[in-house]
Amino acid sequence: MKCRNCGTEIADKAIVCYRCGVGTTEPLRKPAPLPASGGGPPLWAGILPLLLSLAALAGAEASGYPREADIGAVVLGAIGILVLIARVIRRR
Repeated sequence: MKCRNCGTEIADKAIVCYRCGVGTTEPLRKPAPLPASGGGPPLWAGILPLLLSLAALAGAEASGYPREADIGAVVLGAIGILVLIARVIRRR
């Protein structure tokens, strides 16, 4: 038999052409499509607000406005957690 791609004479029971590597028959199953890249927020987008909230909590007493710093830290922490949850959901 001849290879359908390069025309090389190959054995009748060959699965692939030894010269070009093309299969002698159509595959029974199609390969799964690759997932699209960039399908959600990057990991650093969730970790950065969490780190900033820790820094705000650490410096809350030293600032002149400890109550406002605590509120800001909670807001940043919530944003970080929501971004990480969105990332986990998009991966499923």
